Amino acid sequence: MWQYALKIIITAILVVCISEIAKKWTFLGAIVASLPLTSILAIIWLYLDTSNIEKVNALSLGIFWVVVPSLLFFLLFPAFNKLGLNFWISLGASSLCTAFVYWSYIKIIGKLGVQV
Repeated sequence: MWQYALKIIITAILVVCISEIAKKWTFLGAIVASLPLTSILAIIWLYLDTSNIEKVNALSLGIFWVVVPSLLFFLLFPAFNKLGLNFWISLGASSLCTAFVYWSYIKIIGKLGVQV
């Protein structure tokens, strides 16, 4: 149980640090947020929990394949805000569009023989 608490604490500290950096230096916050820190933490937690390098490799490759559609969110969110939609609607609409693109992308690469 203490392992879950430690994971939550470390992950929460990371998110809080990024938001605090972004308050003062937006671009630096963006740089730190763009680092694959969440992925690295997930890879570390998976390895520590399982010691299964095949699972870790599969997670890493899976992350690689789904990074591209995730980038759409970061284009749509500010675009929706600039169109005058409020923050929450922009966030929801961007998330829904990104989810649809994820689904479509996974179907397409699956037909091309890529397994994620």
